Amino acid sequence: MSSMEWVERSASQRLADDVGEMLREQYDYRELLYQMTRRDLTLRYKQTVMGFGWAIFMPLLNTAIFSVIFTRVAPIHTSVPYPLFAYCGLLVWNSFASALRFSVSSLTGNMNLVAKVSFPREIFPFSSIIVCLIDSAVGAVVLIGLLIYYHVHVGPALLFLPVIIVVQTAFTAAMALLLAMGNLFYRDVKYLFEIVISVWMFLTSVLYPIELVGGRLRLVMLLNPMTPIIDAYRSTILLHRLPDGLPFGAAALASLVLLGVCWLTFHRAEYRFAENV
Repeated sequence: MSSMEWVERSASQRLADDVGEMLREQYDYRELLYQMTRRDLTLRYKQTVMGFGWAIFMPLLNTAIFSVIFTRVAPIHTSVPYPLFAYCGLLVWNSFASALRFSVSSLTGNMNLVAKVSFPREIFPFSSIIVCLIDSAVGAVVLIGLLIYYHVHVGPALLFLPVIIVVQTAFTAAMALLLAMGNLFYRDVKYLFEIVISVWMFLTSVLYPIELVGGRLRLVMLLNPMTPIIDAYRSTILLHRLPDGLPFGAAALASLVLLGVCWLTFHRAEYRFAENV
């Protein structure tokens, strides 16, 4: 065996070992993930009057504000009533943005555990994502109400919804791992994140369809995985059809590859976390 073949085999074996270890750790520590999720869910709404009502109130308030703007001040045409269009987009976006917002400081906010206890640290951002998915499930109650109000019926395409949720979760997890790790090494990340996430929303088809955008901005929106993901939700829930194959397929592939790369990078950098706390 040549030295080059030995190096390639060694690298591939190490990759296989790392992936196997990552998956085993998640299975072995599944109870810890459950407890962390339960803790985060409790802390988020502790001593709040509305509790889970905040998961409904914020996207509903934003929908009301943008509905006034885009139906009265600067009207735009959408394939379904605008409040329904906007709420669907905002519900998905708020889940994504909130998951990243809590994930970015999930390691630095649990310094004692990160430095002293041995367990897979990705549990922290993963628990933040699960909590935000629960929030979305609560917020979906209003979406159901809007569907009934506007007499929009769901169709067989709704069966594709779990696939979209998996793709969104994969992309969110990739970004969450990257941000949590980055903020541990460079504390400026959490401040830059707030700027980026604000701009990012307007580069995604959250509030307006991509058909209204042209030029380079349209290209940026097409390259943004959250655009086909949000459009996929609207297609399956509001328009009774499967999402466009090419954009959603590309977003799905990019999300899975990105998750693999970010998770592996996170896993291999864990031994340095304690010294940066």
